[in-house]
Amino acid sequence: MRMNNPQLDADGRLKHLLSIEGLPKKILNQILDTAESFVGVAEREVKKVPLLRGKTVCNLFFENSTRTRTTFEIAAKRLSADVISLNVNASSQSKGETILDTINNLIAMHADMFVVRHAQSGAAHFIAQHVPAHIHVINAGDGRHSHPTQGLLDVFTIRKYKPDLHNLRVAIVGDILHSRVARSEIHALTTLGVPEIRVIAPKTLLPTQVEKLGVHVYHDINVGLKDVDVVMMLRLQNERMNGAMLPSVQEYFKTYGLTQERLALAKPDAIVMHPGPMNRGVEIDSSVADGRQSVILPQVTYGIAIRMAVMAILAGGQAGGAQ
Repeated sequence: MRMNNPQLDADGRLKHLLSIEGLPKKILNQILDTAESFVGVAEREVKKVPLLRGKTVCNLFFENSTRTRTTFEIAAKRLSADVISLNVNASSQSKGETILDTINNLIAMHADMFVVRHAQSGAAHFIAQHVPAHIHVINAGDGRHSHPTQGLLDVFTIRKYKPDLHNLRVAIVGDILHSRVARSEIHALTTLGVPEIRVIAPKTLLPTQVEKLGVHVYHDINVGLKDVDVVMMLRLQNERMNGAMLPSVQEYFKTYGLTQERLALAKPDAIVMHPGPMNRGVEIDSSVADGRQSVILPQVTYGIAIRMAVMAILAGGQAGGAQ
């Protein structure tokens, strides 16, 4: 952990959200607790609180993602912010403008917060280094590196269904190598005191020295799922793979797909999660995805509350503003 964390200001408050790695437990709990206060906003007749009134949030998506962009947009609007959503690949970037030119133009338009998604690892960090002190940057996914709000919403979902984090076994199954979500999740769960995190995958889909993250590695899903409380499935990220890393998707499902029979190896009250988008019949069977143990749709709902919480904290709003 760096002593001088670029995500925190001089008083230790959150200034940018770039990565879970290096964030203290206090900050993670602040985000989770603040999100708790926003969950009920969606059930009101008027789904708005005034915490970001007069602020402008720019969604800068250099890489496609309908779900993440939409939830950030809804979250900002529920906080009463003005929202600009740019699919930058289809605009100035394709005409040769640099990232910093795009950012500087938006700063000149008095943007207050940037939500950045980019195919290159470190893009959000780079932007955070080049914005004035009053502007906040949120990483909405960068390359294989990090996806902090997804990691936080997954942990929030786990905490909702399994409040005693200090007594859990969590299994993350699938394409760990290309998953920025898995990295964010492992850092968040470790910081919050989850004692056992298992990663289950073929050797070709695991990062080298993944054990250094403090996880237990399994190649056999039937052994890895034994007595776990939480099963997090990950999709195969074919767009990030170079060459043939697997024989076929059919073979992958046969060996690593989550079926009812395999889920029965976990604890009877285990929950099933998936950050989406979901490939039915590849990493998860439809009967499991739609089954009684699945919390995949609540994850999406809680994602809005988590993103509201992050933006409210960055802008100086408190949880009490949601009451």
